[in-house]
Amino acid sequence: MVPAGGLFVPQDIPCLSPAELQNLGKGTYQEAAEKVLGLFLEDFSPAEIATCVQRAYGANFDHQAITPLHKLRDGLYVLELWHGPTAAFKDLALQLMPLLFAQALKILRVRQEIVILVATSGDTGKAALEGFKDVPGMKIICFYPYGGVSKVQERQMLTTEGKNTFVVGVKGNFDDCQSAVKAIFGDEDYRAYLAEQGIALSSANSINWGRLLPQIVYYLYTYANLLVTAKIQPGEKINFVVPTGNFGNILAAWYASRMGVPVHKLICASNENKVLTDFFRSGEYEKNRPFIRTNSPSMDILISSNLERFLFEMSGRRGDLIADWMKELQEQGRFAVGKSLREQMGQILWAGFATEEDTLATIKETFAESGYTLDTHTAVGLKVYQNYQAETKDDTLTVLAATASPFKFTASVWEAIKGQAAAGLTAVEAEGEAGDEFMLLRALSKAVHLPVHPALRDLEQKPVLHHRVCATGEIRKEVADILGLPLS
Repeated sequence: MVPAGGLFVPQDIPCLSPAELQNLGKGTYQEAAEKVLGLFLEDFSPAEIATCVQRAYGANFDHQAITPLHKLRDGLYVLELWHGPTAAFKDLALQLMPLLFAQALKILRVRQEIVILVATSGDTGKAALEGFKDVPGMKIICFYPYGGVSKVQERQMLTTEGKNTFVVGVKGNFDDCQSAVKAIFGDEDYRAYLAEQGIALSSANSINWGRLLPQIVYYLYTYANLLVTAKIQPGEKINFVVPTGNFGNILAAWYASRMGVPVHKLICASNENKVLTDFFRSGEYEKNRPFIRTNSPSMDILISSNLERFLFEMSGRRGDLIADWMKELQEQGRFAVGKSLREQMGQILWAGFATEEDTLATIKETFAESGYTLDTHTAVGLKVYQNYQAETKDDTLTVLAATASPFKFTASVWEAIKGQAAAGLTAVEAEGEAGDEFMLLRALSKAVHLPVHPALRDLEQKPVLHHRVCATGEIRKEVADILGLPLS
């Protein structure tokens, strides 16, 4: 995050030629990542990048392809981004980012202790904790909405080992957590005070460009893979459907389009917290609305931080405009863009939303028709894509980003499919125990004929190591207490 406010973006966006793009698909995911990262990380040697990439994407992923494509039906592929160590797409960035971070500290000879502050709506937290766990010279403090994530997500965070990891439940929603963390980053006096104590702050949220860069890789690699397997022809456009809350994952797809991927449409899928859908359709961003807890909790967000970057790029990098809009959003809870910019965004992006009922119905229908099990967030994406197709009749080959394993949201997935999946289960397995997501993990595994993701296996037997809970106004106090500093 820029010290005076705002977010960093690359000064220049490199573009791959059609031949270079196709060549990405001829090697491994790791080789593609090394190539793409090398275009941006000019201060790193190829050997340093290769070392980080090979450590990030190895045996910690349960699929050799790292981000495999599953054909759901003709013209529609599911990009499985959840094969990493915490069963969510955040692993693609957060297994790599800490390694790059540590290498950068060596290059710059930084002697300060680095404190990573993270706000999470569910998945970023565990992925960041796992990535930064026991990294020398760093602490990581993760804030999550207490009672606002799934039982599995919470247990994943609370059982995190590592002497440098801290988890705090916040009695509020994700936006409260994110706003408090951004306020700390924006407080120059507080950061100066921390610097005097030998402490520097950084973030693992997607407000950090280091989080977005690794995500661009899988969109480039996916298109290249489709080329080399002859599923598309050179120059042929495709669609990406991305379930999103904070707008980071879909922004990475947009950057991939700027780097040479021929994108016909980016389909932005929201749940009932449909602030993005309303914005892209009306041109007005309005955060003053009811916050709805849904069965796709990682998307329960009303302030989408990465939209700021997208608007900056789409407006011709008009920093003055962005500063005005962000000030209006902070002070008035809303801002509006003009018709011309809204139409320009509409050239590449289509937005829609799905209700909780839509989400469960889509999981049920997909399992019945193909035997494929979706998590709730990916189901939001599929439903919105179905609405897009119904409205536009577009038959462009489409890739749906699957952002989490279905086992991360077992209770909701089970609710959707239990009627058709219960055959062969015992009565106890079929019914489960009220609120026991861990028992349902085993029932779901047996019903859908998939092993429980390694990250979630026997999770309930691990000891809870973190017990901090605070009010929204006490986040800075928690930071000070964890760091052993007087509140300033």
